[in-house]
Amino acid sequence: MPQPATRARPTGHPGYSQTLPRKPESAEAARRLVRAALSAWALDGLVDDGALVVSELVANAVRHARRRSIRVAVERVAPHTVRVAVADFSRALPAPCPPKQDEEGGRGLVLVGTLAANWGTKERRRGKIVWAELEARG
Repeated sequence: MPQPATRARPTGHPGYSQTLPRKPESAEAARRLVRAALSAWALDGLVDDGALVVSELVANAVRHARRRSIRVAVERVAPHTVRVAVADFSRALPAPCPPKQDEEGGRGLVLVGTLAANWGTKERRRGKIVWAELEARG
C-alpha cells in the first residue's frame, strides 16, 4: 500500500494524503491517516469524529465510485478546523436521504452532516471530492 504524502498548506501545516484501493478495507488506512494528522496537530479531540467521518466518506466512495482507487486527504484549513476529503472518479454527487428504520445503511451522510461543521462536494473534470470540516471546541 502506498505511503501517505505530505504537502505544505497556506496555514503553515502540512496536509496529509494517500491513494488507496477502492475497497472497504481502505477505511482502516484512511482512519490511520486522519488519526496521524490530528495527533501531529495536537487536535486529539477531533480523532473520534474524524475517524467516523472519513469511514463514511470512504464507504460512499467504495459503494458508488468507479475505477480502482480513491484519494483521502486531511488538511488543516484554520487553527482549529480540519478538512477531511475523499476524491473519486465518479461525477455522481452524493445526496443525504433520511434512512428508513428497517434499513441498516443509508445513514452515512446524515451522520457526516451531524458531526461536521460544514460538508460538501467539489466537482472535478474526472470525478469529485466529498469533504467535511471538523472544528475543535474550546
